Amino acid sequence: MDFGDSPDEAAFRADLRTWLAARLPLPSLPDTDDERLEYLAAWHRELYDGGWAAASFSTKWGGRGLPSVFEAIVLDELGRAGAPAGWRFGYVARVIESFGTDEQKATFLPAALRGEQRWCQGFSEPDAGSDLAGLRTRAALRGDVYVVDGQKVWTSEAHWAHWCLLLVRTDADAPKHAGMSCFVVRTDTPGLTVRPFRQITGSLEFAELFLDSVEIPVGQMVGRPGEGWSIAMSTVAAERGPADVGFIADLQRTITRIESAVRSGDVVLDDAGRLALTRAVIDVDVLRVHVLRSLSRRDAGIGTDVETSVDKVLMTWVEQGLGHAVLDALGAAPLLGPGSDGLAGTVTSTAWRDYLWSRAASIYGGTEQIQQTIIATRLLGLPRGA
Repeated sequence: MDFGDSPDEAAFRADLRTWLAARLPLPSLPDTDDERLEYLAAWHRELYDGGWAAASFSTKWGGRGLPSVFEAIVLDELGRAGAPAGWRFGYVARVIESFGTDEQKATFLPAALRGEQRWCQGFSEPDAGSDLAGLRTRAALRGDVYVVDGQKVWTSEAHWAHWCLLLVRTDADAPKHAGMSCFVVRTDTPGLTVRPFRQITGSLEFAELFLDSVEIPVGQMVGRPGEGWSIAMSTVAAERGPADVGFIADLQRTITRIESAVRSGDVVLDDAGRLALTRAVIDVDVLRVHVLRSLSRRDAGIGTDVETSVDKVLMTWVEQGLGHAVLDALGAAPLLGPGSDGLAGTVTSTAWRDYLWSRAASIYGGTEQIQQTIIATRLLGLPRGA
């Protein structure tokens, strides 16, 4: 594969760089959840209005209809400019684009791509662990509505979401992988309670969802009854792709910020620190190139959902390695909080939070151990238990 830009890609990249340069320097991300949310929402809308968000979605829904590799170019340039990726919506929007009815697509996609609708994903449950098929939230059909009872947990950004992509069991007698269905439901629907809880990072990003006789119209089912497992696997495949959820931009942005701090003299590295950061820079670039290859295969129609497990494992290693390297380079500064040493608002104020967040990378979107098992058995054809 040729990883260089085609003429069209090079022109697209140059236009984006010019657009970004006119907006630099961008303010640092706020430290508080609500302020950070508003910052990212406003930034996402600015990206959308500039034609950079949703580049690979159909023009019918407000995208630009470009190949998926253009999404990688956007994220690459955002990260190199030290800019965030904006609101993360791709993994849900892809599912609605693939499985939704025409009415659902027209209702949800334009608003989601503009960042006007915020989404969360109601999959995980307290007693299911990593066994998503073991979910026990149930939906019973009563007339023209499904009545849902159950609980979800580890639901990212539910506290701020307008809509939830909800996975429930609609057929208790079917095999556990065959009896699930998927719905879209407003988070302010009567009977649905969102209860955020604070993480070790200090953020309220995660939440529990409690569903007590929640009525969901039959028209809000995504796909067919019993198709929930296929939809869930498509969702987590997109969630595991670093391009679809913006992680490439976030990782590259961290590299840009630490490099700037080193060049300015705000951070002084010893030999071990330089070596660790050099390795992290190389790892992020390897991930960037790998994502380009994955997106190229997806555009060519030869990529598979199984291959995203490779993306997820590689992303886990890179994110955790980068978190370690930055924290080691900064020494005690992140533990002491922002000071007047030139690092406030650039690296120190977020390094500790980023490190703590990176520890979750081996769990969310499917644990690293499960991804390695998928790679071994379904991609490499190795026998189970070998």
